[in-house]
Amino acid sequence: MTTSTHLIRSRRFLPLFVTQLLNAFNDNLYRNAMVFFVVYSVYSSEAAEGLFSAVASALFILPFFLLSALAGQLADMRDKARIIRIVKASEIGIMLVGGAGLLLAWQGVIGQEFTVPLMLLALLAMGVHSTFFGPIKYAILPQHLREDEVLAGTGLVEAGTYIAILSGTILAGWIPVEWAAVGVVITALIGYVTSRYVPDAPPQGEPQPLDLHVWRSSINLIRHTMRDRRVFLAIMAISFFWTIGAVLFIQFPPLAKNVLSASKEVASLFLVIFSIGVAIGSVSVNKLLRGTVSARYSPASVLIMGLFVIGFWWVCSSWYSHPEDGLLDVPTFLAEPLAIPLLLSLLGISVAGGMFVVPLYAFLTTFVDRTETARTIAANNIVNSGAMVLGSVMALGMSAVGLPMNDQLLLGAAMCLVSAWLGRLLVAAEEAARIR
Repeated sequence: MTTSTHLIRSRRFLPLFVTQLLNAFNDNLYRNAMVFFVVYSVYSSEAAEGLFSAVASALFILPFFLLSALAGQLADMRDKARIIRIVKASEIGIMLVGGAGLLLAWQGVIGQEFTVPLMLLALLAMGVHSTFFGPIKYAILPQHLREDEVLAGTGLVEAGTYIAILSGTILAGWIPVEWAAVGVVITALIGYVTSRYVPDAPPQGEPQPLDLHVWRSSINLIRHTMRDRRVFLAIMAISFFWTIGAVLFIQFPPLAKNVLSASKEVASLFLVIFSIGVAIGSVSVNKLLRGTVSARYSPASVLIMGLFVIGFWWVCSSWYSHPEDGLLDVPTFLAEPLAIPLLLSLLGISVAGGMFVVPLYAFLTTFVDRTETARTIAANNIVNSGAMVLGSVMALGMSAVGLPMNDQLLLGAAMCLVSAWLGRLLVAAEEAARIR
């Protein structure tokens, strides 16, 4: 029996895995249902659609930047399983508000000046919810798994996350918005039930007082965590990766509509392909590394990712748009001559991205003391979220100055070079530590 199969059947891992899967599914079902509905049914200009997509992304990410230090302290100093249950209970209330916003927007009985802010408020609250859940999903693994299981567990969590993203994205693009409103509430209820079965995970050290000062605790946490050069480089490399991801995800819906003349189902298909690819990359790199935590494949992976971004840009630039025929549905889109090269280049981006980022997350959970694992993940989340907000602002700025949507993709390709450089520095630091 392989390690992965063994873990999936284990009481130590399965409830956490399912809870995280439902968490990622619900995040993406709600967020994408909202974005697709607003982009395709509320606004009718590329600038407004790009602005809304960027604002929605920034609002979801902002709590990670502001509250991750507190989330990491709580996760290291309190029982992680108890925090999971509290967080999942709060999701039920948040999704009741979000679902109500989707229903009101669909019915059109209240104007968009009320329904759009209501939906964004629920999205912000989901960002807070995910901020407190985020450090736990990785930090709890070394506590429940053996050392030789941690990489496999991390890969399964990452692959499961993207399968859940895939599922939520498919549904968001294909089901009516009123069904999505009901679905997010039902998923939140099921997620709370599964969270009740996560084994207890008490703190590994003596509980310490919480520092509730947002800025001081964040700065101290980052400074303390990044004293290890390997951890510092891993966090910086992950941050650049998610900056690239933020730019791409912001662009997908407006790019599909305005550059490719494609429907929201096609935009959903893009996100689906991206999610499948990251899941494939997550599992593949675990096979290549044979359970050893190492970043040696990361530099090459992100360089390959950059080449596929350039390929994706080239296909988008060569696309023949005929908006007079209306938005292309999925069968019509797939019949276009450049559709398959477009999807293959997108798949290549995501497979290489998954192979790049998964070993770096494993670094963060295995190269620090177990009493500091959640805070390390929290520090990573702070830096990542700051980088993603920066990516959102850059995407917004490029749209504001009138840079064509497809040309904005080249920013992602350029950032891959920086990520490759950081990955190479990490490999060198890894080799130096092994020699010592």
